[in-house]
Amino acid sequence: MMWHFLDTEFNNGKFNMDFDIELAGKCSDGEAYFRLYQWEPYCISLGANQNDSDLNLTKCRHDNIDVVTRPTGGRAILHAEEITYSVVIPAAFGLSVKDIYSKISMALAGGLGLYEPALKEVDLETFQPDFPSLLNKPEGKLCFSSTAKSEVKYDGRKLIGSAQRKMEKAILQHGSILCGRFHENLADYLVDQSNIKFYKDELKTKTITIEDILGEPVDYIRLKDCLKQGFESFWSMNFTNTNINYSTANEIIF
Repeated sequence: MMWHFLDTEFNNGKFNMDFDIELAGKCSDGEAYFRLYQWEPYCISLGANQNDSDLNLTKCRHDNIDVVTRPTGGRAILHAEEITYSVVIPAAFGLSVKDIYSKISMALAGGLGLYEPALKEVDLETFQPDFPSLLNKPEGKLCFSSTAKSEVKYDGRKLIGSAQRKMEKAILQHGSILCGRFHENLADYLVDQSNIKFYKDELKTKTITIEDILGEPVDYIRLKDCLKQGFESFWSMNFTNTNINYSTANEIIF
């Protein structure tokens, strides 16, 4: 298996989601991809089956908050002070989707431990919530209000939120590694403001960030390098440096 590493840095929501979809479409049986990226402007992503009627789109535009729909499931996330990862693995890789999900989480956890020894205390959730039931509750509008099985947490609170989808030829998994707390402002962009205190409390008490844990700003460059090393160590491989020219995600040239 040839593994490619990509750091596409800052782009808008449509580019970031189109790029993940394009990678999944181009993935062949003998190669896999690990991509890191960030968001400019900040962006709210909605789950594939979520309606944008949950959002105050006028306020989003006024505050220069981008809005996009993910190819994966789940609910709304405000992408801001984070590093986002995506992994594309061929469907013929030989692992179940559940195994891939947990192994990617373990690889990410290994990278966090390389960044700072205190982050070696992260663990993986062992319980799977009843998501259909959660969607009918107020907190169902917030992806970070619950932790899925095998997601990365610290001291019982979600640190990395992930989602997965089986595409035609490959499995796409992507997620948010929380660095700062700006994601809590998602509550300000929901149409339902009658429960805003509840929403803010949910995000504050059920998530944790690297800055919360370490008490200092994140060195994003070093963190990305540690995540890359963590993947190499976990999967016992060395990444191939991949040069990509693009003007839009739909014009990726390897």
